[in-house]
Amino acid sequence: MQRIILSLILVAFSILTTIALSRHGYFGLIDLRHLGSAQVFSDLAIMMGLAMVWIWRDAKALGRNQWPWMIATPIIGSPAVLVYLILRKSPTRPVA
Repeated sequence: MQRIILSLILVAFSILTTIALSRHGYFGLIDLRHLGSAQVFSDLAIMMGLAMVWIWRDAKALGRNQWPWMIATPIIGSPAVLVYLILRKSPTRPVA
Protein backbone atom coordinates (compact mmCIF):
# COMPACT_ATOMS: atom_id res chain seq x y z
CA MET A 1 0.00 0.00 0.00
CA GLN A 2 2.81 2.39 0.89
CA ARG A 3 4.52 1.81 -2.48
CA ILE A 4 1.25 2.48 -4.30
CA ILE A 5 0.86 5.83 -2.53
CA LEU A 6 4.49 6.75 -3.22
CA SER A 7 4.05 5.75 -6.87
CA LEU A 8 0.93 7.92 -7.21
CA ILE A 9 2.79 10.87 -5.67
CA LEU A 10 5.70 10.27 -8.07
CA VAL A 11 3.41 10.19 -11.11
CA ALA A 12 1.47 13.31 -10.05
CA PHE A 13 4.67 15.21 -9.25
CA SER A 14 6.26 14.12 -12.53
CA ILE A 15 3.26 15.44 -14.49
CA LEU A 16 3.43 18.76 -12.61
CA THR A 17 7.17 19.00 -13.23
CA THR A 18 6.77 18.24 -16.94
CA ILE A 19 4.15 20.98 -17.32
CA ALA A 20 6.26 23.50 -15.36
CA LEU A 21 9.41 22.69 -17.35
CA SER A 22 7.58 22.97 -20.67
CA ARG A 23 6.24 26.40 -19.75
CA HIS A 24 9.22 27.94 -17.95
CA GLY A 25 12.32 25.85 -18.73
CA TYR A 26 14.70 24.46 -16.14
CA PHE A 27 16.21 27.78 -15.08
CA GLY A 28 12.83 29.51 -15.17
CA LEU A 29 11.86 27.42 -12.17
CA ILE A 30 14.76 28.85 -10.17
CA ASP A 31 14.11 32.59 -10.31
CA LEU A 32 16.16 33.88 -7.39
CA ARG A 33 15.35 37.54 -8.12
CA HIS A 34 12.35 37.19 -5.84
CA LEU A 35 12.74 36.59 -2.11
CA GLY A 36 9.96 33.98 -2.13
CA SER A 37 11.69 31.97 -4.85
CA ALA A 38 14.99 32.20 -2.98
CA GLN A 39 13.31 30.94 0.19
CA VAL A 40 11.69 27.98 -1.58
CA PHE A 41 14.96 27.13 -3.35
CA SER A 42 16.86 27.27 -0.03
CA ASP A 43 14.26 25.07 1.64
CA LEU A 44 14.51 22.55 -1.21
CA ALA A 45 18.31 22.52 -0.97
CA ILE A 46 18.18 21.88 2.79
CA MET A 47 15.62 19.09 2.41
CA MET A 48 17.60 17.44 -0.40
CA GLY A 49 20.70 17.55 1.79
CA LEU A 50 18.84 15.93 4.68
CA ALA A 51 17.35 13.31 2.35
CA MET A 52 20.80 12.53 0.97
CA VAL A 53 22.22 12.02 4.48
CA TRP A 54 19.33 9.67 5.31
CA ILE A 55 19.65 7.76 2.01
CA TRP A 56 23.43 7.44 2.49
CA ARG A 57 23.00 5.91 5.95
CA ASP A 58 20.01 3.77 5.00
CA ALA A 59 21.58 2.36 1.83
CA LYS A 60 24.82 1.64 3.65
CA ALA A 61 22.96 -0.14 6.46
CA LEU A 62 21.04 -2.22 3.91
CA GLY A 63 24.19 -3.06 1.95
CA ARG A 64 23.07 -1.11 -1.13
CA ASN A 65 25.10 1.19 -3.36
CA GLN A 66 24.33 4.74 -2.27
CA TRP A 67 26.18 6.54 -5.08
CA PRO A 68 23.44 6.48 -7.74
CA TRP A 69 21.13 8.21 -5.26
CA MET A 70 23.79 10.74 -4.24
CA ILE A 71 24.13 11.70 -7.91
CA ALA A 72 20.43 11.59 -8.82
CA THR A 73 19.04 13.53 -5.84
CA PRO A 74 20.71 16.91 -6.52
CA ILE A 75 20.00 16.58 -10.25
CA ILE A 76 16.33 15.57 -10.21
CA GLY A 77 15.35 16.19 -6.58
CA SER A 78 12.27 14.61 -5.04
CA PRO A 79 11.67 12.02 -7.77
CA ALA A 80 15.01 10.39 -6.92
CA VAL A 81 14.04 10.13 -3.26
CA LEU A 82 10.60 8.79 -4.15
CA VAL A 83 12.10 6.13 -6.45
CA TYR A 84 14.56 5.17 -3.69
CA LEU A 85 11.66 4.69 -1.27
CA ILE A 86 9.63 2.72 -3.82
CA LEU A 87 12.56 0.38 -4.57
CA ARG A 88 13.75 0.15 -0.96
CA LYS A 89 13.58 -3.33 0.49
CA SER A 90 12.79 -3.59 4.18
CA PRO A 91 15.68 -4.89 6.28
CA THR A 92 15.41 -8.36 7.78
CA ARG A 93 16.51 -6.89 11.08
CA PRO A 94 15.79 -3.47 12.59
CA VAL A 95 18.16 -0.73 11.42
CA ALA A 96 19.40 1.62 14.14
